[in-house]
Amino acid sequence: MINRRNFIKATGVAAAAGAAMPLLQGCGPKSSPYLEGAEVGVKESYKCQLLVVGGGPAGVCAAVAAARRGVKTMIVDSGNCLGGMGTKGLVGPFMTCYDAKGENQIIKGLFDEVVRRLIAVGGALDPKDIRQPSEFTAWIKEGHDHVTPFDPELLKIVYEKMCKEAGVKILYHASFVRPIMKGDSIKGAVLLTPSGLEAAEAEMVIDATGDGTVAYRAGAPCVFGDPENNRVQPASLFFRINNVDTDRLIADVVPHLPEFRRVNGVSYRCLHWRVAEAEAAGEWDLARKSVNIWRSVEKDQWVINCTRIHGVDSTDAENLTAAEEEGRRQVQELMHFFHKYVPGCEKATLMGTGSTMGIRESRHVHGDFILPVDDLIAGVIPEDNILLSANSIDVHGAMGGPAGGLYMPIEKDMYGVPYRCLLPKNVKGLLLAGRCISADSAAAGAIRVMPPAMAIGQAAGTAAALAINGGTSPQSLDYQDLRGALIADGAYLG
Repeated sequence: MINRRNFIKATGVAAAAGAAMPLLQGCGPKSSPYLEGAEVGVKESYKCQLLVVGGGPAGVCAAVAAARRGVKTMIVDSGNCLGGMGTKGLVGPFMTCYDAKGENQIIKGLFDEVVRRLIAVGGALDPKDIRQPSEFTAWIKEGHDHVTPFDPELLKIVYEKMCKEAGVKILYHASFVRPIMKGDSIKGAVLLTPSGLEAAEAEMVIDATGDGTVAYRAGAPCVFGDPENNRVQPASLFFRINNVDTDRLIADVVPHLPEFRRVNGVSYRCLHWRVAEAEAAGEWDLARKSVNIWRSVEKDQWVINCTRIHGVDSTDAENLTAAEEEGRRQVQELMHFFHKYVPGCEKATLMGTGSTMGIRESRHVHGDFILPVDDLIAGVIPEDNILLSANSIDVHGAMGGPAGGLYMPIEKDMYGVPYRCLLPKNVKGLLLAGRCISADSAAAGAIRVMPPAMAIGQAAGTAAALAINGGTSPQSLDYQDLRGALIADGAYLG
């Protein structure tokens, strides 16, 4: 296992808490073209107190948390369902919600409610019963105890039902174009819908876009990827297969468990012996040496996280288009691999690929505090803590090679995330939720996964509701009020 000092050195991340990161060209414009343009009339049905842009896990939890506190809330998404990476992206399972020892569940609140609702309809397995290593963790040991397998189709329904019950207005097929600004305060957004350009009016806005699109276009400073090495973590196109003879697949893997290893950042884990056979036959050109394959809720269904596309800029349409095409090419190669080389998968069927690329990294917005990876590794719990997590530091591609990466479990039982990371600089009335919050590249590699993202979303929505109901700003909100509200709503803060 790599120690903390070597990890920090290898990733090139500054250890100083909240150290400033250099801005890359094109991030955090002093004057934004997105603030200009003809006026667009506000649609009456789009008037709300809180506008949540982005319907992924963080956005859903933000919207539900705010609406349950009596705030008139609207959530918009460019797709046709809620859930983001967990539904459209087919990313699964939910990573751990337990402490580093695997003894206590520490991410609760709305995340736990989502899981309980899924279990009730047969759409998830209880994380308390999922231990590492097993077929549900892709036989990975470190950092994968108590993951949660789930069904993405049922997750769509659970998210929608929770929003509807809370009174959240949902608007699909609505792409964010630009913010509506009054000075340095955000007051809504211009959206592109099938009806054309339409405006939504709000007292406050939450950026849950993943890419930090709202904050960026409103003029908040940010960086793209890791400015220390000028790269982003590679993207992956997830896919799901069924009609697998799971017993035969497991029987092929288990005898090889003692051979699992990492060499120079490259993982030789599940099915690496089959990958070696395909490589020798000239039938493998993926930037992996093994296959992350996770058993899902139904016995014959598995989630595959193996495609890898480097240098993906999810804020550039042409770049992202090329990545989506390459992802589907790699999926076809993998299906050939499963059919020819993997016992139990000879008749496996491709259930579907993600309708969007799985993006690990893009913009990191600068807030009142930039969360450094050193705080996570050391288990720092800040005074303005909004959640507890133990998800490991996971930086794909950190060592520069096509297959290499750095993975490091934290040194303590858990760490916290400060509320200050949700407050972007230079823009009033805006909160951040999800992977775009103010954190350095390596720290974001831990908190970008869905359970902490959902906890961040709950905190953002709760803070927005308290600020709106109290007639104050997110920056002026009394943290003790936020802490009390989160605990009252089931969050665990220690």
